[in-house]
Amino acid sequence: MQAVSSADPTIERHDRYMTLNYPRLPITMVEGVGCRLTDSNGKHYLDLFSGFGAGVLGHCNPDLVAALTEQATKLWHVGNLLHTEPQTRLAEAIAKHGFGGRSYFCHSGSDANEAAFKLARLYGKGERHKIIATTNSFHGRGFAAMMATGQDKVRKGFAPYVPGFEHVPYNDLDAMRARIDDQTVAIIVEPIQGEGGINIPDDGYLPGLRKLCDEHDLLLICDEVWTGCGRTGKWFAYQHAGIEPDVLTLGKAIGCGMGVGVMCAGERSAECFDFNHYGGVPHATTLGGNCLAMAVSAKMFDVIERDDLLDRAATLGERMVGRMRVFMTDNPQVTQVRGKGLFIGIQLDTSKGWFENAGDVMKRCLDAGLLIGTAQANVLRLAPPLTVSDDEIDEGLTTLEQVIQGTG
Repeated sequence: MQAVSSADPTIERHDRYMTLNYPRLPITMVEGVGCRLTDSNGKHYLDLFSGFGAGVLGHCNPDLVAALTEQATKLWHVGNLLHTEPQTRLAEAIAKHGFGGRSYFCHSGSDANEAAFKLARLYGKGERHKIIATTNSFHGRGFAAMMATGQDKVRKGFAPYVPGFEHVPYNDLDAMRARIDDQTVAIIVEPIQGEGGINIPDDGYLPGLRKLCDEHDLLLICDEVWTGCGRTGKWFAYQHAGIEPDVLTLGKAIGCGMGVGVMCAGERSAECFDFNHYGGVPHATTLGGNCLAMAVSAKMFDVIERDDLLDRAATLGERMVGRMRVFMTDNPQVTQVRGKGLFIGIQLDTSKGWFENAGDVMKRCLDAGLLIGTAQANVLRLAPPLTVSDDEIDEGLTTLEQVIQGTG
């Protein structure tokens, strides 16, 4: 990709000194407060995408700033051969609001999934190693994570590949059942597919996967990198289905913008990561669980619980989906609106609009001061902070509707 020409000195320096692996837009953001961003030219934006879902409590949330500032004056990092209170406090919160598992801390969702795959192989005891994933899934860009990802584009050019990963269609229990064999050790699934287009499975899908795993002694790994920490109106999206996974992976929102990943494992599989059981250190990362990041993540759980943001996310999500479905009835450019809580996908029909793909709409929205996301070629993604106000929702959806109609 060619570097973007710009008079912005930050962009010029970026194009000189950084790899160009991201197709960045020619905008430099310099400040964020709540759901508002300001760029280097003083232009303001309403952010309904929250940094790919990471800013679950918005920009510079005062409670998080206070937690970070307090911790920064006490202790930053000591390594994982010593105990720290912030790490323990976060692990307690995840267990309390989840299924009581044990947490391993790393830096991203991809890192968390890599840890989960290593745990699964240890659980297989050298006799079972295959992991079944789904098409259109996204589990990260690490060497194992990109193999679990059900999109060929993330693997382009990186052969030879890590073996042991297979894919079946999402929301298809029969296909999953047929693929299980005596080498299978785990199933990994997103309770709602994010990068795949905000795809929500049938009500029986996750319970069906749970049953299959129980019948075949498989680990059920729920990748909640996108859906965790209240985004869907529950602490974790698997809770909508009334099941518990064996392994939960988290990223994005768990760090509120800090680099945090989590693999949380139930007791029967967590034993595989016990250094006493393993006979040494089975997996590690130097800065995973550093005190600054842990203090912020732990405070996030406190704020969501204190401010009742789970119910608010559910209520606001219903309102947003309802409004866009009303808009859809008179605007054939939109063919479907789907989502749970504040995780919403809007399917576009490019043959009925002025745009060639969802990216065109996203860029026009940006020109109008609205930041949203896309998934696949024709899906718009909305993932605002849980702290978004009613007025900000109305403002953002009005701008979006005008842009889709070609009047904004």
